Amino acid sequence: MYATIQIALCIVLILLLLLFPQTAHHGTDLGLTLFMDALFPYLLPYLILTQWLLRLTAPMRTKTKRASLYVQAYIISALGGYPTGATTIVYLKNSGQLHPKEANFLLAVCHAPSPLFVLGFVSLDLLHSNTFGWLFLCLLHSFNICCLITGYFLFRKSDLPSISIHNTPLYSAPFSESIKETAPTILLVGTTIIFFTTIQTIVQQGLDKLIPKLPHTAELSIAAILEVTNGLKMTVTAFPSHSYLPLLVVLLLTMQSISIHLQIFVIAKSAKLSVRPYIKFRLLSIIIVPTIYALFFLK
Repeated sequence: MYATIQIALCIVLILLLLLFPQTAHHGTDLGLTLFMDALFPYLLPYLILTQWLLRLTAPMRTKTKRASLYVQAYIISALGGYPTGATTIVYLKNSGQLHPKEANFLLAVCHAPSPLFVLGFVSLDLLHSNTFGWLFLCLLHSFNICCLITGYFLFRKSDLPSISIHNTPLYSAPFSESIKETAPTILLVGTTIIFFTTIQTIVQQGLDKLIPKLPHTAELSIAAILEVTNGLKMTVTAFPSHSYLPLLVVLLLTMQSISIHLQIFVIAKSAKLSVRPYIKFRLLSIIIVPTIYALFFLK
């Protein structure tokens, strides 16, 4: 049944691409522009540096305590943004430094947008605010850190995987290997953003033809669900002075989008990690973070 639905969806999307080739071209251009302007400048250097750092410090983590390992993984993910956290957790799991259950948990917790993306693109470029980005990051990381501490107490009685310097991977060329490992992640991020932006554009065009009076909020919802960067830009453009705009942005940033979740799913699958904890934590954060913002910070 699930395969049949996927086949039907593929056929519908292919037909839409054939019916609206110019729209598809425009959507691809838009996705490429969003990726190059909003994500690529922030993501590429940090991914390379974090992968380089992980390889340089691999021998030093043979005696690392669990709390220190959790903190290191979280700091890297918090500064790098998604999918840096996922790639870091996969690296630690594949190198034998995390149990699979711990990796599943940390995959869910070590997940946040890049502070450069939030502070630069969202807060300054879109909202023209110096404080929104800091406030959102404080709320989100407070939630994540509470979950991280809870997980630490749940796993602290279990032994860390036994690692010795003899089975810890040593890298003869850590920098070049970091670039090599970063390339597939960058390609994955760029591909998903461009693809879902294109799909959103042609779906919107198709719906406009079928339902000429389709509410603008429905179009924004589709855009936000498929690709958050484009959804944020469209939302701010549609409601530039709305009093609830900051709350909408918080909700979109917390929900993220199918393109981001798909990136995490692909990376997790490569290491045979479960995404169930990830899904549960995302649903929990969607409820808690916007609610706290609405209750205490919405003007």
